[in-house]
Amino acid sequence: MTSHTCPVAKRIKQARQLVGISQRNLGIAAGIEPGSASARMNQYERGKHVPDYETLSKLATVLTVPVNFFYCIDDNEAQFQLNYHQLHSAQQDQVKSLVKRINFN
Repeated sequence: MTSHTCPVAKRIKQARQLVGISQRNLGIAAGIEPGSASARMNQYERGKHVPDYETLSKLATVLTVPVNFFYCIDDNEAQFQLNYHQLHSAQQDQVKSLVKRINFN
């Protein structure tokens, strides 16, 4: 994936497949009208259209991923976002503390 390619389509499909939900069911669960849910999700996953932030937020809730996951260009960063999101707050605090202690120089 090149740096100028919008990663949203890839990440929606990736998250949907991780959960094991159909495009139609994902769209319906995110509040898209049932008659057009499958087609709209297909357009999002093909990159023909990019959902607005409100729709992405609803998709994130259904897929239990953070919204920023959809914008990760790098696969490693995307995986980190998924992993971090699954941690409890105390574990997230440990990760933050560890990152602060890393010498970036």
